[in-house]
Amino acid sequence: MTVLAPPIADILDRLAKLHPKLIDLSLDRMTGALSRLGDPHLALPPVIHVAGTNGKGSTSAFARALLEASGRTVHVYTSPHLVKFNERFRLGAPGGGKLVDDETLADILLEVERVNAGQAITQFEITTIAGLMLFARHPADAVILEVGMGGRFDATNVVPRPAVSVITPVSIDHAEFLGDTIGKIAGEKAGILKRGRPAVIARQEPEAMAVIEAAADATRSRLSVSGLDWFARLENGRFVYQDEDGLIDAPPPRLPGAHQAENAGTAIAAVKTAGFALDEDAIARGLQTVTWPARLQRLTGAVAQALPTGAEVWLDGGHNPGGGEVLSAAIAAMQARQPRPLVMIAGMISTKDPRGFLNFFRPFAPKLLAVPFAYPAALSADALAVAARDIGLDARAMPSLDAALAAVTTEPGALPPRVLLTGSLYLAGEVLKQDGWTPS
Repeated sequence: MTVLAPPIADILDRLAKLHPKLIDLSLDRMTGALSRLGDPHLALPPVIHVAGTNGKGSTSAFARALLEASGRTVHVYTSPHLVKFNERFRLGAPGGGKLVDDETLADILLEVERVNAGQAITQFEITTIAGLMLFARHPADAVILEVGMGGRFDATNVVPRPAVSVITPVSIDHAEFLGDTIGKIAGEKAGILKRGRPAVIARQEPEAMAVIEAAADATRSRLSVSGLDWFARLENGRFVYQDEDGLIDAPPPRLPGAHQAENAGTAIAAVKTAGFALDEDAIARGLQTVTWPARLQRLTGAVAQALPTGAEVWLDGGHNPGGGEVLSAAIAAMQARQPRPLVMIAGMISTKDPRGFLNFFRPFAPKLLAVPFAYPAALSADALAVAARDIGLDARAMPSLDAALAAVTTEPGALPPRVLLTGSLYLAGEVLKQDGWTPS
């Protein structure tokens, strides 16, 4: 459940009523509003602009950690938030950034509301404008802008000359808006490439890579591509990164999962391409200090304590087939090290593909408990349980998260279960709030 200070909640409620009646695939509202506000998007520190289907949040987190580990200050704009709306806006500061405070955020939103003067606008456009204003008015060495959805017509795609554009792995998601093939979706992501500006590309499916390369040719963007211009992998318990400057052997990333090596490598390549020098010590510190909640996050608070003694509890906001693939690979590695019965507590949004996501977990024969959560487009627990049973999973619907937690047991003679809470970042926010997590 979202936590909002009363003034912020009131402002957002008023602005939400201005949502356009028709879908408008353009950036005209953004550029018009920004012009009336003095074009803050033209007064930003160097921008690292990050798009992609999966991994863009983790890549942004790695980039921030690397820059801060090298002594730089970094503004960060991400979405969605998990517990508190302010999570979307991190202001750079010496020694590490901080979330924008309620008063500063309320003042900025009021300014946007006043200048917008009742014109049609989306909430994401409003929050993006607020972020750009905050970042233009507070000094920092860099800005990390995470795309909300797609890229070409995303509200963040107004910066004309980013220091670097980044595209993390592309897979099927938001098909109703972006297209129903990898190629169509990649075309929307590649819309963030700017003429003559460099771009870093994570490992892609061949169909996606072909589209991105064609877009780069059209914009004369110089690409730095995973597996071609730089390499990142886990090897013998270490993180290895190699590019034209040489090889770096560092401790593994703090974020668990083999897929995080690619995200870390993408971030290193992006930061260096943006013009920021990184030595081996800064890279090692960044990899060890990075944080990004709800991405294979181990829970130890109230949620974990509601489960059987010794249960191993993980939270991940994965919600599409690409996310299911990398998350299931991480679970497979855990099961290989120490097999345990797997219990999944899952909730998903109705626009997602539950069968495509859950199908990757079939080899583990999990018990799945489907739960509701407070989001307007949440899939009902009954519908999710039916979808899971359709692909052969042992699934049942539960009336609440608490009921699901209470239903988890340790079978006689078996190790306590490994519990994975997953399927939606909105569910993850509710879990984190109940677990006692607070954003910092």
